Amino acid sequence: MTHAITPLGAFHTVVSLVPVVAGIYGFVRYRKIDTAVHSGRIYLIGLVLSVITSFGVSSTGGLNAGHAFGVVVLLVAFGGAFVSKLTFLGRLRPYLSVFGLSFSFFLTLVPGTNETLTRVPPSHPLANTPLSPVVLHTLFGLLVFFIVGFVAQCWMIHSRNRSVSCT
Repeated sequence: MTHAITPLGAFHTVVSLVPVVAGIYGFVRYRKIDTAVHSGRIYLIGLVLSVITSFGVSSTGGLNAGHAFGVVVLLVAFGGAFVSKLTFLGRLRPYLSVFGLSFSFFLTLVPGTNETLTRVPPSHPLANTPLSPVVLHTLFGLLVFFIVGFVAQCWMIHSRNRSVSCT
């Protein structure tokens, strides 16, 4: 059953678009979410605000698995942002950083996809439940896109490292 969007829900939706737009910009411009540049910092700030505002939005009236999921997304994103400072990880640092930030981006799309497909169009949503085939197929497509993108990012890191070591 579709629930009406409250003013806080509408605000949460708008705030939740910030990390999506910043993440897409980072992928297009830098081929990754890079927290050393403005768009990467906006991504993290938007992600934090999205998770914080999610705590006021609940169709069940309290804390639920979606809120815990948001905290996990934050842990993954900030893990990806700070792993580059862990020198004991050596050459793995850029790969782990790219994985954490890219995976957090993929994870942000999970609730967004579910909410969008179960609410749009308002008169007859494309999906009835989060487990509807259209939701699951869309999420599977996003997962494949994430995997291909992560492999490409790893290839770029490897190629860059190889060219640096050859000179």
